[in-house]
Amino acid sequence: MMAQVRGFASAPYFTSLVTVFLLLAMLAAGGAAYPGFLSLQVVFNLLIDNAFLLVIAIGMSFVILSGGIDLSVGSVLALATMISAWLLRSAHWPPVAVIAFVLVLGALFGAAQGALIHYFKLQAFIVTLAGMFLARGLCYLISIESITIEDPLFVAMSQTQLELLGGFISPGALIALVLLGLAIYAAHYTAFGRAVYAIGGNEQSAQMMGLAVGRTKVLIYALSGLCAALAGVLFSFYMLSGYGLHAQGTELDAIAAVVIGGTLLSGGYGYLAGALSGVLILGTIQTLIAFDGTLSSWWTKIVIGGLLFVFCVVQRLMSIGAKNNQ
Repeated sequence: MMAQVRGFASAPYFTSLVTVFLLLAMLAAGGAAYPGFLSLQVVFNLLIDNAFLLVIAIGMSFVILSGGIDLSVGSVLALATMISAWLLRSAHWPPVAVIAFVLVLGALFGAAQGALIHYFKLQAFIVTLAGMFLARGLCYLISIESITIEDPLFVAMSQTQLELLGGFISPGALIALVLLGLAIYAAHYTAFGRAVYAIGGNEQSAQMMGLAVGRTKVLIYALSGLCAALAGVLFSFYMLSGYGLHAQGTELDAIAAVVIGGTLLSGGYGYLAGALSGVLILGTIQTLIAFDGTLSSWWTKIVIGGLLFVFCVVQRLMSIGAKNNQ
């Protein structure tokens, strides 16, 4: 019986289940403490306000599953907002062309980082840290001031409300949920997804199995860059501006959401669906503090830091349990 309990606790889906139970407990506590907290629109607002973070967390999930890290995503998001705003306002590009250009640019930026990491055997932390500074610096080459977006398509996407179950969600939230569904399918039902897990489990073994490790790693970071650029587009819809200071620290929030969602930092274990529960937990913490009205917003960081510490300890215990079961 004890062996079965240890085996369950060491399973890769264990932390994902813990995250879901934690989310439900937080929602129940909020509903008991604050009238209206469990209204459907409050839950939908969690998705609306954090759609861009969910998109970044999806890309970050693939990176962490492969055993890597990407610190550049927040800066790429900001760069995407700046490029979009400048092209719309100064170059007068059509909005569809702007969105396509930004997405391609984000994917190429990520692919370049992946190529440096794999072919030059550089640490992902250092390469993506350099990418973070580079992308953030490029923002200020465009403008040191905020650039307002007045394009009709962007304004329409910002103001549109899609009715759902008596409430409404934004187009950005819908895009994020569709992307999550596609990512879950890609991670768990395609050769690319199996290669990502194999590389995260043991890169040398993956090479010996004949997997295209180099190509897969480049694609992983290209996907992360693409998701960061798409998050920048959604953030542009949300804020209707481009600014070099947008999304500071978002890369850390994304890593926190992925880890809290049950993906192991060591790579190879985790579920893409956990990114959603991780993002919702971060959003729920912020909402609880907003409903309370007496706590500083810095309590959000304190609680998230505590949760990260707990989940890292749980992951370590899971790793020890997995070794003992072997």
